[in-house]
Amino acid sequence: MEAACPDILAEGVRRLGIAPEAAAIARLCRYQTELAKWNRRINLVAAAPQPQWLETHFLDSLTLWPLIAQIQTDSATDQELSLLDIGSGAGFPGLVLKCWRPAALAVTLVEPRLKRVSFLRHLIRTLNLAGVRVLAQRLEPGQTLPETFTVITSRAFTALAPFLALCAPLSPPGGRVVCMKGPRAEAELARWRREQPHPPFRLEESRTFTLPFSGAERNLLIFRKLN
Repeated sequence: MEAACPDILAEGVRRLGIAPEAAAIARLCRYQTELAKWNRRINLVAAAPQPQWLETHFLDSLTLWPLIAQIQTDSATDQELSLLDIGSGAGFPGLVLKCWRPAALAVTLVEPRLKRVSFLRHLIRTLNLAGVRVLAQRLEPGQTLPETFTVITSRAFTALAPFLALCAPLSPPGGRVVCMKGPRAEAELARWRREQPHPPFRLEESRTFTLPFSGAERNLLIFRKLN
């Protein structure tokens, strides 16, 4: 018998070193239910069994949470962190992080595909989430937004060098950019160093881990904006 969504997520986050929270898990299970409904009409994510969906999309997104919590602690403030998720698709990772701890993050999701924008806005209403907005647009190199963001992230949006160049005008001095990568992270880093001899970011930390059930390799490359 297939395990239920709450059980899979609770066990998954425990294996990632995150304490399970019943309300957050309930939100994510509602998220998964809405995703399944919409996915029958529009192609949001590749079809897969529920446990694979929960690991590949939801638990993968939550690998960022310990870093977000650390940044919140280091900032020594109770104010929300501002997070920008570029190319959010069906909300991964930005909306998952918002669902996990709604009061901790002010989230901006950038997604140019209108069907996905409709899904994201529906989900925000359904889950009654405040402090999250969706920008229906494609960011171009050199483009600015009315504000900068404490943390910028993306999941497999583009190669490292062009992504960091895109982030440069959107990140304040000291801001972080977190790139979610698979097993070829080191090769991308080497290419970035060749292509950007004087970059506006420095690599602050690299975290390598495996997803809790499949053992698939994941890497978080954490960059800090230079002054």
